[in-house]
Amino acid sequence: MKIRTKIQDPQGSIREGEKELLLQWQAEPAGKLWLDIEGDISADMKTRLLELGCHEIAINDIQQVRQPPKLLEFDSNTFILFRGIIELNEHLVLKPQQIGFFVGENYLVTIHRGDSLSISKAWSEFEGERVATDPGSLALQIMDYASDRYLQKILAFESHLGELEESLLSRPSDSIMAELVGYRSELRKLRRIFNYHNRLLEEILGEEPRYLGTGQDKNRHLWRALLDRCERLFSLTSMYYEICGDLVEGYISISSHELNTTMKILTIITAIFVPLSFLAGLYGMNFENMPELRLKYGYFFALAAMGSTATLLVYIFKRKKWL
Repeated sequence: MKIRTKIQDPQGSIREGEKELLLQWQAEPAGKLWLDIEGDISADMKTRLLELGCHEIAINDIQQVRQPPKLLEFDSNTFILFRGIIELNEHLVLKPQQIGFFVGENYLVTIHRGDSLSISKAWSEFEGERVATDPGSLALQIMDYASDRYLQKILAFESHLGELEESLLSRPSDSIMAELVGYRSELRKLRRIFNYHNRLLEEILGEEPRYLGTGQDKNRHLWRALLDRCERLFSLTSMYYEICGDLVEGYISISSHELNTTMKILTIITAIFVPLSFLAGLYGMNFENMPELRLKYGYFFALAAMGSTATLLVYIFKRKKWL
């Protein structure tokens, strides 16, 4: 478990340390605290979190490997569970990261497994007057950066999806269809995550938890902008999911049409040669009492009958526009 702590005193100066600085702040809570915990929570740290006012239910939630994003409001703080991002590659395979926020009046606690780019970025910018330093604004900043990374990856996928669509229309192949099926599966997972985020932000703006500052003019429009981005992410992934599904269905339709055309040609060929095979089989029997076998021009009559049959069938198929 990795612990790092930052304290901004009432004068605006910032001190940075580890667990010892947390103990000092707990002994004399002057200024604003940001406690960042990376890894599993130890029993001692759990005790410290309980002393800060973090609820045990929320602590247990953040320790779960897979837990949907949620909002819980307690007397001394607001708990947010957010689905962050470790990596989202060009194939839309997501490595998610759960981030827990305990937002109090004068402290912010962030808990996550592994390194978080969003938290590291906000941590490096937490200096002087460069950024807003109240706990609610810091939590907003971290979630905003994570959602922006999501949006950049999703928008980058749009051009690739257009290339796949052109390739499927010009030269369809099984490899393209397999790629589209894979994208459709990943988009379904992303859509579920963005739906959670969308509902989470709607709940935050609807309930206006007092520790997040959503009811204040300076923050409400920022939370609203984050909600708009989450709604956009959900709508984009839904649209791309439907496009991938339409392209897969289009490929199946094209393949079925080509197969039907092939089968129709084979059926027509079979229909033409079946009566010819019947005539050949009929006159190929070796019975003695077959009057036609003694005809002088029987062979030519048989050929003429076979030719006429084939010509008549071709004419019929063309009249019906089967050829």
